[in-house]
Amino acid sequence: MSIYEIEVNGIRGETRDLSEYRGKVMLIVNTASKCGFAPQYKGLQKLHESYADRGLAVLGFPCNQFAGQEPDDEATIAQQCELNHGVTFPLHAKIEVKGAGIHPLYKYLTKAKRGFLGTKSIKWNFTKFLVDRNGRVVRRFSATDTPERIERSIRELL
Repeated sequence: MSIYEIEVNGIRGETRDLSEYRGKVMLIVNTASKCGFAPQYKGLQKLHESYADRGLAVLGFPCNQFAGQEPDDEATIAQQCELNHGVTFPLHAKIEVKGAGIHPLYKYLTKAKRGFLGTKSIKWNFTKFLVDRNGRVVRRFSATDTPERIERSIRELL
C-alpha cells in the first residue's frame, strides 16, 4: 500500500485523495485548537507560505483524542484557525490518530515511523510526519519540535 492510495475528508466534508500530493513533500500534523501547542499553527502557516511554491504541502488533521482539546465541529475549527492563526494550508475533518478507531492515514504513518523509544502510538497533538516526494515517510517529529526547528529537514527534501 502507498500513502497515495489513502482517502481523507477535507474540513468542509469533501473527499480527497492523497494522490493529489504525489511529487510533493508533505508535512502531516495532528492538530488541536485548544492545545498549548496551538501557536505552532503560525509556524506551520509560515512554512506553507515559504515553501508551497517549491513543493511543500502542509496538511492539518484535527484530533480530539488528547484531553478534549479539539471539541468543536469542522466549520468552527476552520473559522478559528483562519481568524486566530491565519491558516490557509489544507485542514481536514477530525480524525482519530490512535486506538481502535485510528484513521488509515495514521495507521500507515505510525507503522512507517515509530516515535521515541520505538513507540507507534501518537502521544500528543502536533506530532508531525515528513513525507518525501516519493511518498516515503522519512521523519517523525514530536509535539515539542516546532515548525521552525524542523524547517531544515523540510528544505533538505525540497
